[in-house]
Amino acid sequence: MTSHASGTFDIDAWEAGEPYAKHDGTTLTRVRVRKTFHGDLVGTSTADLITVETAAGPAAYVGIETVTGILHGREGTFVLQHSAGSEDGTPATQWLRWLIVPTSGTGELSGIRGHGQISVESGGGHSWSLEYTLD
Repeated sequence: MTSHASGTFDIDAWEAGEPYAKHDGTTLTRVRVRKTFHGDLVGTSTADLITVETAAGPAAYVGIETVTGILHGREGTFVLQHSAGSEDGTPATQWLRWLIVPTSGTGELSGIRGHGQISVESGGGHSWSLEYTLD
């Protein structure tokens, strides 16, 4: 049975390194992000991202995020794979997707699988939703 979870998260830290590649106006940077989740998932996470910035502004990022918390009353960890970006830097062309890495769940979240997305609110806050199953 597929379950739905949603809530918000706070970005507690955004630690960007020096850009490691620059090519004709495109810049790649490694970033470490720490978050606190609220809602159906209560917990924390650490994500390692590679961001892409072009002359138009932030363009895309990929990343891996380890989440530790309680999801609908079940405690454990799991890993999210991120795929995100925007064609022109506006919310209208933005995509922010998660995939739960299969076999990454531990504890009471062992066997979790699914996908989700992030939404950026007009005030800059972040909400999230997740569709998942547990074996």
